[in-house]
Amino acid sequence: MRNRVTLILLMAIAGCDSSRLYEKNHDFKQRWWTATEQPQFDFEITDNTQPYNLYFNVRNESVYPYANLYVTWHLLDSAGNELHQKLITEYLFDKKTGKPLGQSGIGDIYDHRFLLLDKHIFPYNGRYAIRFEQFMRTDTLRGVLAVGLRVEKHIAD
Repeated sequence: MRNRVTLILLMAIAGCDSSRLYEKNHDFKQRWWTATEQPQFDFEITDNTQPYNLYFNVRNESVYPYANLYVTWHLLDSAGNELHQKLITEYLFDKKTGKPLGQSGIGDIYDHRFLLLDKHIFPYNGRYAIRFEQFMRTDTLRGVLAVGLRVEKHIAD
């Protein structure tokens, strides 16, 4: 009986997010992101006719000293060729009030998800990677706990 309840719960949890193909976060053990640390996330596309949405995940503390975050992301194919590169600016705090944005589940820690590519069609099936580099004026960003990537199938509106 206990195994049956566990199986039902696992199936229910797995079914809640059927569009997700890949999601992984890189934790910064020192609780800061240095300019030399460029987390890379490798994932596989098996259906290049399917459109995908790609998201940048950020987890930060309220002690993060800026309202925004500049990040350059690089999309690479399996040979290491750069397919896309873009500098983005995302706001972690409200520009006027300084109130933290994102979702908070634990005290002063906030989670954000920012859309990088919408309805993206990959040129071929295979391995891809996204690499993130912080592009702020300071070498060390205190208060950034983790960054990550989410790849999901685009569900038609």
